[in-house]
Amino acid sequence: MERPKPLTRAAKAVALATVVLLVVVPFLIIVSTSLASNKDVVANGGWVLWPEHPTLRAYREIFEGGIVGHALAVSAGVTLVGTAVSLACTIGLAYGLSRPDLFGGRPLLLVILFTFLFPPGMIPSFLLVKSLHMLNSYDSLIAPVVINVFNLVVLRGFFQSVPAELHEAARLDGAGEWMVLRRIVLPLSKAALAVVGLFYAVSYWNAWFYASIYLDSGHWPLQQVLRTYVVGGAQLADTGAGDAGQVAAPQTIQMAVLVVAVVPILAVYPFLQKYFTKGVLTGAIKS
Repeated sequence: MERPKPLTRAAKAVALATVVLLVVVPFLIIVSTSLASNKDVVANGGWVLWPEHPTLRAYREIFEGGIVGHALAVSAGVTLVGTAVSLACTIGLAYGLSRPDLFGGRPLLLVILFTFLFPPGMIPSFLLVKSLHMLNSYDSLIAPVVINVFNLVVLRGFFQSVPAELHEAARLDGAGEWMVLRRIVLPLSKAALAVVGLFYAVSYWNAWFYASIYLDSGHWPLQQVLRTYVVGGAQLADTGAGDAGQVAAPQTIQMAVLVVAVVPILAVYPFLQKYFTKGVLTGAIKS
């Protein structure tokens, strides 16, 4: 291939730098504002790009209040339990649907895909959760969305890509379906499992809509608390104590909650990024 011309390379560098700045600068403003003092906030008109007097006052206030700390624990618990349950259910169903000799597999797959194309409405979902006595229960954040059809299709396609010869060789050695899944299929599917697990974790971590419908304020996860702070413009009652002159500015409180909500997923993603493209493409192409 012909070597790119200097002008083309310069244009690519400018475009890449522009995209990076569009991503990095807003995040830098969020972090800087959360660390800014009241004096910095006033001097910069509310949003700070680089704080001259950094302080952790906003973080102390949101955790001393108790609401953010409790909501963080709720989100972490729902994410860990929900991801584990969803992965287990999705793996079992995807493996069953990937086997060509499954009785009724094709009709079952069509029924599942039908739910993807025509999801239930809000009112039927609420009535179902209410009839199962799951209101004000964290089960309501997991049970209605325990299996995502897209993730199921991706994982099924990955399982189908495992050579049939491996299944036959395992059965000749006396292995059953459970042993084949545990000893052969799952170790070969780490990329797909990492991607699907990340999808589920992000979905549970960012969930706020169902929490606003099914849970009262004492059970809210972090994202619903964040929405109250940032979108609603409200400050919850028992945010950290302090006299009027020592309370952090509203902007710093909002940005501190936002940082707490974003950092956990950002910390996990780099460890799974290498599997991301491989898992999605293989599952999509092979299905």
